[in-house]
Amino acid sequence: MTTMVAEQFSKGLEDVVAGTTTICTINPENENLLYRGYSATDMAEKANFEEIIHLLIEGRLPKKRELKRVTKLLVQERKLQKLLIKILKQIPPSANPMDVLRTSVSFMGAIDQNRQFSIEDTKQIAYSLIAKLPFALMTWFHLSKNQPLPKVTKTLSFAGRFLQLVTGNEPDPFEERVMNASLILYAEHEFNASTFCARVTASTLSDIYSAITSGICALKGPLHGGANEAAMELILKFSSPSDAEKGIMDILNRKEKIMGFGHRVYKKSDGRSQVMKKYVQELSSRKGNTKYFDIAEKIEKIVREQKGLFPNADFYSAVAYYLLGIPIPLYTPIFVLSRTSGWSAHILEQLSDNRLIRPRGLYQGPPQKEFVPIDRR
Repeated sequence: MTTMVAEQFSKGLEDVVAGTTTICTINPENENLLYRGYSATDMAEKANFEEIIHLLIEGRLPKKRELKRVTKLLVQERKLQKLLIKILKQIPPSANPMDVLRTSVSFMGAIDQNRQFSIEDTKQIAYSLIAKLPFALMTWFHLSKNQPLPKVTKTLSFAGRFLQLVTGNEPDPFEERVMNASLILYAEHEFNASTFCARVTASTLSDIYSAITSGICALKGPLHGGANEAAMELILKFSSPSDAEKGIMDILNRKEKIMGFGHRVYKKSDGRSQVMKKYVQELSSRKGNTKYFDIAEKIEKIVREQKGLFPNADFYSAVAYYLLGIPIPLYTPIFVLSRTSGWSAHILEQLSDNRLIRPRGLYQGPPQKEFVPIDRR
């Protein structure tokens, strides 16, 4: 029997380099998240999400005319197909909103008659999906509650339109800005689980609908998505910072995990959390309700002191969404609405220089055996 050369093994593929990319990285010097070389935290305060969509998909920041084209395209492409609306009406109110998004993307792929998807076709589908998914999600959400879908002001930004879809009210400029920042910070994060799933699917030369569906399926898992929902549910358990202090110590003493803290890649801090914390503090002040921010800050302090863990992007984003009036079950789907831009960029990059992604497994089973016929077993 030929002896195989021992392969390197890392459980969960931790620190394994699985490919090259020009889309996103984390600067090792300061752990700053970079989108095509630009600081994501910097852009969260200075750019709008439409600019980031263009940056990720086209590979460069847009000029004024390009931004105008993308902004217009995202408005034009938002209309859902009638067949999709019929499907959304049949999904039960008890469904997981992530399943609604997964089904929506898969069904849009099923009714798209174009069977030869070029790079340019894929790019246009990416824009269409980014535009449609907020409307697919909220169409089902309002239908499930026997509510009409709110009218949307076309002149609002992507972030503003989503908030209006959720609440039925036109957001004020600062609320729109907070939502915009969160969408930017969630847009891309290198070879995370859902992005890697999308790239693996794309590497088989399947279509973008299949690849995005793969990403959504991976993000549904609580070890990848869902931390923002769990974080807000935790915060809501406490009536005050002092109550939170006692409760968190009890949780830590029971050695239970606190969602929204720590990260596989970041070692010292998550800059995205720092940006959202600042926005949440001001949003709380503007709304005259600092209760949830104060509780969150107390939880952060205790977990840092006791475990040495820092809050990740999900922790303060959860408080922001709650203050913006967004129902908790929609928190992880918001991740999808943003990350579809990053997934699309990776799908396009994979297709531009493709090789089927096919890793090996480290076999730990028995050596080769002789097959025994059933009458001799």
